[in-house]
Amino acid sequence: MIQAIKWEDGRLVLLDQRYLPERVEFVHCRDFREISGAIRDMVVRGAPAIGIAGGYAMAVAVRECRDLRAGGREERKGHRAGAGTAIHGYEECAAYLKEAAKHISAARPTAVNLMWAVDRVLGRALSVLHAAEKAGASEDAALSDAYAAAVEEARAIETEDLEMNRKIGSYGAALIRPGSRVLTHCNAGALATGGYGTALGVVRKAWEENRISMVYADETRPYLQGARLTAWELSQDGIDVTVIVDSAAGYLMSKGMVDCVIVGADRIAASGDVANKIGTYTLACLADIHNIPFYVAAPTSTFDLSIPDLSAIPVEERSPDEVRGFFGTPTVPKGVKALNPSFDLTPYRLISAIITEKGVIEPPIPENLPRIVKG
Repeated sequence: MIQAIKWEDGRLVLLDQRYLPERVEFVHCRDFREISGAIRDMVVRGAPAIGIAGGYAMAVAVRECRDLRAGGREERKGHRAGAGTAIHGYEECAAYLKEAAKHISAARPTAVNLMWAVDRVLGRALSVLHAAEKAGASEDAALSDAYAAAVEEARAIETEDLEMNRKIGSYGAALIRPGSRVLTHCNAGALATGGYGTALGVVRKAWEENRISMVYADETRPYLQGARLTAWELSQDGIDVTVIVDSAAGYLMSKGMVDCVIVGADRIAASGDVANKIGTYTLACLADIHNIPFYVAAPTSTFDLSIPDLSAIPVEERSPDEVRGFFGTPTVPKGVKALNPSFDLTPYRLISAIITEKGVIEPPIPENLPRIVKG
């Protein structure tokens, strides 16, 4: 199984997805700012995966808080403290961790999994600190316990994600008619999750059950996640995959060459509206016109019930340089402007079903969504 995220000896090791499939390289992150930078720079990407990375980043921030607390103790002894500002007392520890959480969560603003995981690990660490303060325990011991609890919580998020992916795969595969030719966009596979995948989890399971004959992978400009990552993943598993340019999808549908579309999601509103990689909305419109099922596969951690509909979902704008060229090769004339929204928004009315680890949300999606997600 492809493993894009590894926790080893107190540091996070990330498969650098910017260089696949040409070469396999790993980035070793030792502090939460390095992990946050890796999320921002797309060393790791995909909503569930950056959530997992964010959870570990928060755990690392707890460790750094512990070390800064030790540094403060050394300062009081007349010794030089470690890097950063010394921390004294429970209140300063909590403030440091909350600021770290804001920093990590800001790395990618659209994918709600990141904020969800950071808040979950932060909450676990703070609960340990609050309990220790109430019991009159030493701050040093409390921070060590909080760090252990934070790592445990981050690992739980990773383990749960893999389990959820497999359940999504099973629920989704049941929707696929035997012999189907499936179109997918971007990468929602093992590289984008804790393993197995959401949209590609459905593909993997359906392939095992002989329900899929082949897969079309959109290139997914400007970062080519479909061409570089999805095609690489599926070919590693021996799944028949063909790469197409994004603009060819409509032509294939018009020729009857696509039987269903399966994509992942970065955030899903309470209405069932979906934020996903730019180009998803275009595919949903095309599938609707050609009467082709359009499925979204995502864990319930991707749902943000605090947002009523797509009008409230923030859309990340990335550097226009990603559009102007690729891997250092210019593709746009010098001086020409470029626009680079990283996501688009698909209304629930264009979605045939949303596949979760708790079951399938079918139309009417706004009415059925709470029953599945909260159930």
